[in-house]
Amino acid sequence: MNPLRKELAPFYACPHSMRILILANMIYAFVFPIIDIFLGAFVLRSSHQLDRVIVYQLSVYVAAPPAFLLNGLLMGRVAAQHLCAAGMVLSGVAMVALMYMGAQTLCDTVVVGLGIGLSTGFFWANRGFLDASTTEDSNRNYYYGVEFFVVTLAGVLVPAVTGWLLASTSLYGWLGGRLQQAYLLVACGALLLTVLAACFLEQGHFARQTQTRFLYFSFPRLWWRFLGITVLKGLAQGYLITAPAMLVFQKVGQEGTLGLVQAIGGALSALMLYLVGRATAPRHRGRIFGVGLWLYFVGALLLTWHFDALGVLLFLACLLPAKPLLDVAYNATKLGVIDRMRMATGRSLYAFLFHHEIWLLAGRALGFGVFFLIMHRSSPDVALHVVLPLVTGFQLLTLPLLRLIDPGRS
Repeated sequence: MNPLRKELAPFYACPHSMRILILANMIYAFVFPIIDIFLGAFVLRSSHQLDRVIVYQLSVYVAAPPAFLLNGLLMGRVAAQHLCAAGMVLSGVAMVALMYMGAQTLCDTVVVGLGIGLSTGFFWANRGFLDASTTEDSNRNYYYGVEFFVVTLAGVLVPAVTGWLLASTSLYGWLGGRLQQAYLLVACGALLLTVLAACFLEQGHFARQTQTRFLYFSFPRLWWRFLGITVLKGLAQGYLITAPAMLVFQKVGQEGTLGLVQAIGGALSALMLYLVGRATAPRHRGRIFGVGLWLYFVGALLLTWHFDALGVLLFLACLLPAKPLLDVAYNATKLGVIDRMRMATGRSLYAFLFHHEIWLLAGRALGFGVFFLIMHRSSPDVALHVVLPLVTGFQLLTLPLLRLIDPGRS
């Protein structure tokens, strides 16, 4: 058997719907960097106000819980794959709207932020359901390993190409030298990818969620322990959401450099993630968590030690593999815990997905609030230079919580 067939064998061994889901996620992965990096950069360039970026990110976060609530009301009436596909396409439409209108006023920023939050909320609400209903605990390391292998590659290629396009527009006068037109071209490309991913997703045959109760306030102790990990994850996400773009703008350069910086170590990280997915079993998730958390912490310490362009490069070089490693371990662990909770309580899958999203948002809001408070009471440099290692160090509490949830896998 040649090497390519050997590597494709696990993929073809997966059920048809799981393969369709993987392929649709691979396509949509090339949209993530635009949403995560360049929308915030565009808002900053259009408004020249850092506070406007924070308002935009806060609008995205605020829109997510209503999207999950509305999605729960629609489930049973509309298939999850249709809702997920709609979320994909709407995110592309919202990006085009932002790049077309600009972020000239606070109202523009809030409206587009809410649109992005609602669309991505629909996407993630149904992605969680499709992931859980299509995969099993035994193949989730492979599933998320392959997905984040592509996500990491996209995190290298898309920022590099987008950054090159934006820098060349300014340098060579492409598109009349107007950066907003270059951003709009990027957004139109992202919209085409969302449509393609949605069309792929519609080819699958997935389980249909029945219309059942999904709002609960009482949960077993094991679930609350896992939510402790969720809040810690959200805390780091909320605190770090604007950090990469701010660091690059302040310490390194403009958008072109932002794209190139994201490429540091990306290819090796992608290969590592694929091998993690192929070679690890559920019992290894605690170790994957540990590697990702310590990379975060070490990267923050290096940034504190060298608070300059070199420090930013070192921090992003640690961040690039750490984030997908943590996502692989976290998402697989989350679905495993939900499986156990469903068996113990008899509640629907979406009840746990909805409750999880609320607490993830709480963690993000806490992290975002701490960052905003420190930045305004002190300075952005203090928020990034001094407090960042404390936030990433606090996230190491995930490891003892993980031992309480599943001692055999930590």
